[in-house]
Amino acid sequence: MGIELENKVRTMHDAWGDGSDEVRPDVEKILSFFADDAEWQLWVPGGPVIKGKDALRAEILNQMTFATNNKCNEVNIVSNDRMVMQERSDTAIIMGRPCPHQMVAIYEFNDAGLIVKWREYLDMDDLNRKMGVTGEKNPAGNPEALAQ
Repeated sequence: MGIELENKVRTMHDAWGDGSDEVRPDVEKILSFFADDAEWQLWVPGGPVIKGKDALRAEILNQMTFATNNKCNEVNIVSNDRMVMQERSDTAIIMGRPCPHQMVAIYEFNDAGLIVKWREYLDMDDLNRKMGVTGEKNPAGNPEALAQ
């Protein structure tokens, strides 16, 4: 079961893009991997928790307004029958700036093999510096920040 869940995570991440200008996230394909009541914590510690498929859709669409050229790059992955942990070295253009960033993501699955919780552990101070923003001005999870 663990390898099957790992492959679901990989396929979901492929739907975010291939790093090119032409390929944008396939929102509906991404959402197909989530339970209706799924939760996504955008960053740990302290990041907002997005709850439910409608809110996840809204957050992905929000991120698409300031992030392009997404590519999730797996470094390491481990799993069991209910959880996948993945170390990644992702790339994106965020707010017009190259923003490579490293993270560890944890995905918890339900009996149907759908993601119920997704947490991403990353250094937001580092990513904020790369984006050219500070603290509460981070646009992820805060669409009002784009106007600031």
